Amino acid sequence: MSEYAFSARTRVGFSDTDAQGIVYYGRYNPYFDLARVEYLRSLGLLRYDGAGEFVMRANDVEYFAPAMFDDELEIHVRVGKIGRTSITYEFAAHRVPDGTLMVTAHQTLVYVDLAERVAVPIPDDFRERIDAV
Repeated sequence: MSEYAFSARTRVGFSDTDAQGIVYYGRYNPYFDLARVEYLRSLGLLRYDGAGEFVMRANDVEYFAPAMFDDELEIHVRVGKIGRTSITYEFAAHRVPDGTLMVTAHQTLVYVDLAERVAVPIPDDFRERIDAV
C-alpha cells in the first residue's frame, strides 16, 4: 500500500501550541486520530459492530518541521500492515499550501475482545473492507 489512501485537514488551534507558539508534540496524536477516524468513516467502519474494539499498542512519531498556530495541516493516512490481531496505520502531516512535511507517525492498534480483554483475530469483513482500498 504505497499511496496514502485518505487525508483529512485540520487547523492548528491556540490550545495546541506551547509557549513558543509551536504545536506541542503531544497534540499531534489528536490530529492522527482525526485522520484515522475520518478514513474509517469513509469505509463505513466507524461504528464497527464486532465483539471487539481496537486499542493502541504502539505510537511512533518523528518530527521534521514545527507547525505554528493557525497553520492548516493535511494529515494523510494509509494502512501499512494488517496482521492477524493488529493493524498499523501510517501518517504524514503536511502544511497547506506549501506541502512541507511536518511529522510522520506509525500507530499499531490491536483488536481486543471487550469481555475477555485479550487480543483476538481481526474479523474478516473488517479486513476485506481495508484490503479493498
